[in-house]
Amino acid sequence: MVLNFDTVEKFDRRNAGDTVEKIFESNKEKENKLDFAEYDRLSEYVANNPEPRFETIISTTTNSSGELIFSTSTKIIKEDYLYPVKNVPYPKEAAILPFNRIIAYYGNFYSTRMGILGEFEESEVLRRLQEEIDNWNNADPEIKSIPAIHYIASTAQGSAGDEGLYTLRMPDEHIEKAVSMAEKIDNGIVFLDLQVGLSTIEKELPYIEKYLKMPQVHLGIDPEFSMKDGTPPGKAIGSFSDKDINYVINYLSDIVRENDLPPKVLVIHRFTHNMVTNYQNIKPTEEVQVVIHMDGWGAPSLKFNTYDVVVAPEPVQFTGFKIFYGNDLKQSPYRLVEPEELLELQPHPLYIQYQ
Repeated sequence: MVLNFDTVEKFDRRNAGDTVEKIFESNKEKENKLDFAEYDRLSEYVANNPEPRFETIISTTTNSSGELIFSTSTKIIKEDYLYPVKNVPYPKEAAILPFNRIIAYYGNFYSTRMGILGEFEESEVLRRLQEEIDNWNNADPEIKSIPAIHYIASTAQGSAGDEGLYTLRMPDEHIEKAVSMAEKIDNGIVFLDLQVGLSTIEKELPYIEKYLKMPQVHLGIDPEFSMKDGTPPGKAIGSFSDKDINYVINYLSDIVRENDLPPKVLVIHRFTHNMVTNYQNIKPTEEVQVVIHMDGWGAPSLKFNTYDVVVAPEPVQFTGFKIFYGNDLKQSPYRLVEPEELLELQPHPLYIQYQ
């Protein structure tokens, strides 16, 4: 470190000492104040791994008289579990996960079929969301549940549109309405979701960048509607690769660093293996926490199976689970999954979305 002064005569050691101290104090303020011990404890809680097994070992020997002597010892059998995910960096301070569970209401203001955000008036949406928050806080008092408005900021379309991209970007006033809704409920945050169609994630992210610079706004991306081969969305299931997802992570990381923001949460929807490829190469950063979100609908047993077969065995960082108020009631036993059931999953999902 070099300190510059106008002249030697003006040099004052006391002032120099103050200057150095202020610089070091400034650096201390920039240190990560994350509660690492609590982060580790809650990560283990969320992993929901079984307790270590104990194995009794019996051995025999003979004494000087030739009598058989039995002795026992206990061996602890530790399994190598997938969660908490290894080699993932600690996040910056003010990280949402795993200190909180996100309870999100999903949809689009243009559509009554795309989720609850378009079905009811704002006051009713917020009332119902608060009910779900209360249900989750009662079911799991260990982790605080917080509300989110998860708004589809670009929707896949059945027609090509002017650009031939089969996606429709939402007007600013709709996105700002979603932000405003979240502000009306305690601890509310926002997710903006992108269905890119025949466009690319690189092309679509800049359209919402000004909102991603807001500390309470996070991101969702939907591989189902990312069509790599020119097939219109809805005709087949799309995909994102590890390179696509890492591009998004790095894009968000730059925004966090450049604007001195708390970490972002990135939600990636998934209900088939091929929707996300090369998962092992996806790299969360200290600026971006990644959730792989089980997005399938149906009876509880079908949804749990999708979670256990598609999402949980391919760990990235954290997991999520979607509940459809409508579609999940179409199959026997015609009921919704309860919070207590999701708390039996290994790992516990930390992002719950209601559509």
